[in-house]
Amino acid sequence: MPKMSSGGRNLIRLGLIATIITILTTTISLVIYHNSGDIYLDRSRPGFLPEKHEVKHEDQPEKTYSFPESGNLDSKTLEEFRENFKKTLEDTKNLKDPFSADNLSDDFVGLKSPNK
Repeated sequence: MPKMSSGGRNLIRLGLIATIITILTTTISLVIYHNSGDIYLDRSRPGFLPEKHEVKHEDQPEKTYSFPESGNLDSKTLEEFRENFKKTLEDTKNLKDPFSADNLSDDFVGLKSPNK
């Protein structure tokens, strides 16, 4: 069997060290993720989201205006867009403090808490 050069040994050492570091950091991050409780809030897990038959229609967000992606662009469509834009602009202008953290609260953005 041919003798391995020191460069080959160093490459093997580098690979092993990188693999050990990867396994160690992944294990630590998963332990933190589990111990913090965030693992139980993962929305991709099937048990967290309600079933389709459990969703109440009153919990659905209000329908907001969205400009049509396709279709004819005529004066009626533009006027409808302008009216909806004016409503949104007025709501924005009526904010007391536009840079307040209260503007990001669940109630302000239209999210209802589950206990209400």
